[in-house]
Amino acid sequence: MAYRHFPNVVATLRSYPLTCPRVGIQSVKPPKSVRRSMVTGLRALMPVAGFGWDDALRAAERDDDDLSDLRGYFQRVRTCNRGSELQTQFVPFLVEDEVVGYIHEGFINHLIKFQDVFTFMSDKDSSAVGAHVKLHSSLKTSEDRTSAVGDIIKCLGDLIPGIRNELYPVTSSFGKQILFSLERAAAPYFGIKAYGVHINGYVGKSGQKFLWVAKRSDFKPTYPGRLDHLVAGGLPFGITCKENLVKECEEEAGIPRFIAEKAISVGAVSYMDIEGYRFKRDVLFCYDLELSSDFVPKNEDGEVDSFKLIPVVHVANIVRRTEFFKPNCSLVIMDFLFRHGFVSPQDFGYLSLLHSLRSGNCS
Repeated sequence: MAYRHFPNVVATLRSYPLTCPRVGIQSVKPPKSVRRSMVTGLRALMPVAGFGWDDALRAAERDDDDLSDLRGYFQRVRTCNRGSELQTQFVPFLVEDEVVGYIHEGFINHLIKFQDVFTFMSDKDSSAVGAHVKLHSSLKTSEDRTSAVGDIIKCLGDLIPGIRNELYPVTSSFGKQILFSLERAAAPYFGIKAYGVHINGYVGKSGQKFLWVAKRSDFKPTYPGRLDHLVAGGLPFGITCKENLVKECEEEAGIPRFIAEKAISVGAVSYMDIEGYRFKRDVLFCYDLELSSDFVPKNEDGEVDSFKLIPVVHVANIVRRTEFFKPNCSLVIMDFLFRHGFVSPQDFGYLSLLHSLRSGNCS
């Protein structure tokens, strides 16, 4: 087989053992109580995210610029859609002849030793599809594939940080056959499509709309201390969007099922972000949930530090003036602003911004 498309693959293959190497050094974390005390001590000096609620509200309440200026929103979109010029460094990942993801040429060098799980095809070997990676033909069932790839992810160790022990479904597009399941933290390394649900929890009072905003726990492995939606979460294997929404509502904000089930599906946003070996191809299903003025959220899973009810116009200011929000939340909030009339067709760049909220492959 000619590996012309994959640099240094042959040398890499010869140097790698064919089984997962045993490592004599173990990574040891301090006990949770110690880690918490360390973080608490640091928080006394500076919030983990580098800002607190007072900073966010000061940015929200400034009245020194033009509310129709959409440039800050475009910057938030760019933050979620980096590296489009680097797509040529990735090759298709196929299962049962369906493209389910994209893998970086450099990351392929770490997979070469696992030839009982992956098959590597060069441009010369496959003129129809071009260079690509496939799961081995001996892996016939979804369960076999899930187990085999899961074992490899364990072998790769710290190359894929932040293991969640949560599986994402692998499919060519939403609603199609699930070909296997993949560890959530590994999803961008295989370039699979990942889906999530985000809920705009809003309140109407005195003729004004407010959004409940969460501040993520400083102990979160990703984006600690950043601003977030009232409720949001990835869509794991084996659960529908609606059931996942109800589950996340209870865990993240103490919203009972009979209220959560009133959430209205209002569409989706999408983005594609490349950083190093990671290719994120995410689709977020958006929901609106109108809440009563006397509702107060209560976090149940320790992933939220606190909540605040903020006028929508002020939330919009935080989005366009700062990077305080977890990046993909900004896209969902912008979608809310369009649908609820906070962005006007008279604002320069209106249609371009609207289109940019679905920069990824929304399928």
